[in-house]
Amino acid sequence: MFSYYLQLALRSIRRHLLLTSLMALAIALGIGTSMTMLTVLHVLSGDPVPTQSRRLYVPQIDPRDRADERPGDEPPDQVSWIDGMNLLQAGRARRQALMTGGSVAIQPSQATLQPFYETARYTTGDFFPMFEVPFLYGRSWSAAEDSAADAVVVISRRLNDKLFAGRDSRGRLLRVQGHAMRIIGVLDYWQPQPHFYDLNMQKYGHGEAIYLPLATAQRWHLAHLGSSECWGNGGADASPDAPCAWLQLWVQLDTPGQVTAYRQFLIHYSEEQHALGRFQRLPNVRLRGLMQWLDYEQAIPGDVQLQTWLALGFLLVCLVNTASLMLAKFLRQSSELGLRRALGASRPALFAQLLVESGLIGVAGGVGGLALACLGLWRIRKGPAEYAAFAQLDGAMLLLTFLLAMGASLLAGTLPAWRACRVSPYSSRAGH
Repeated sequence: MFSYYLQLALRSIRRHLLLTSLMALAIALGIGTSMTMLTVLHVLSGDPVPTQSRRLYVPQIDPRDRADERPGDEPPDQVSWIDGMNLLQAGRARRQALMTGGSVAIQPSQATLQPFYETARYTTGDFFPMFEVPFLYGRSWSAAEDSAADAVVVISRRLNDKLFAGRDSRGRLLRVQGHAMRIIGVLDYWQPQPHFYDLNMQKYGHGEAIYLPLATAQRWHLAHLGSSECWGNGGADASPDAPCAWLQLWVQLDTPGQVTAYRQFLIHYSEEQHALGRFQRLPNVRLRGLMQWLDYEQAIPGDVQLQTWLALGFLLVCLVNTASLMLAKFLRQSSELGLRRALGASRPALFAQLLVESGLIGVAGGVGGLALACLGLWRIRKGPAEYAAFAQLDGAMLLLTFLLAMGASLLAGTLPAWRACRVSPYSSRAGH
């Protein structure tokens, strides 16, 4: 029966080719616009560490003075050196990473390469297993190398390709900011979006090229990049004693019980520091999970959300116009439909026939919408936005494009099909 309905639909489409083309174009425009923005939103709002995100948390404490204190104030997003080291050394989480970003000069050993700057991550060794960072060669540094501030370094696959043509570079020396460092690991491709572990440097973009122990960076006084929040007489924000929050702290907590215990630990720590006179404010702590943290930090740009709603609104307008055109088209077929009713076709059969025709128009609109979405994403990738390079249509969004096109077309055709299939055999004969 479906093949028969398909033949009737194709015959009807050929007879009303211009009207059908207008409907397919309307659907294509709506689908293309909405899928362009939905794809961007999908890329920006995805879980950057799907297998681990429910275990990752950001501790927040409030060491600031009482100047400008207001009820309900949020604690700083970052921690000071003193608090970061205190929380790190307490070891109350299964894994924990204290870090900041930077930029360092690389002096290649090859005479053909000039010195250049690369983005860096100064962190502790748990960074790699906690965030499930894949290694192509080697390993991360150990806790002993961490505390000893050893001159060891992990580099990205991109930097390894540039310096060593992709070969295993473990054991090679790399001059970083004038210091000789031993390469102990090379990362495989790893580029989580958004750049969740440090949203101060960038929210979207390529990962760092070089990773070294935080203690080593501090010993060599390597400059850090990113924001900082100082209070009181805060001076040099990267000095250990400065009253400034400039480090990111992440912890891994595997069970709800561990989350509750760690939150209570943060409260006790704040109370202790308040009693010692370091903290002037009463305990003010937060412990947000990764996805809560992204929402709190508004990682998704507001203009993308607005444009997505506008695109969906445009799709709705296109559906209304398509429904109007379908109603006109189906009513033109009232004589044919009435004849089929007179020959014994039931109203459900006519309704199914018209929905098959709507589905075919949806397929045509989906193909056109896919082409327009690809064009729109290409245009976004040429733009200046930091997330532009990641606006790619993946398999899930490709499938969604056709499902949305089919669903939109069937939705637009439901009312016109129901209206058209109510034609009576008698009125059809009278028309003839």
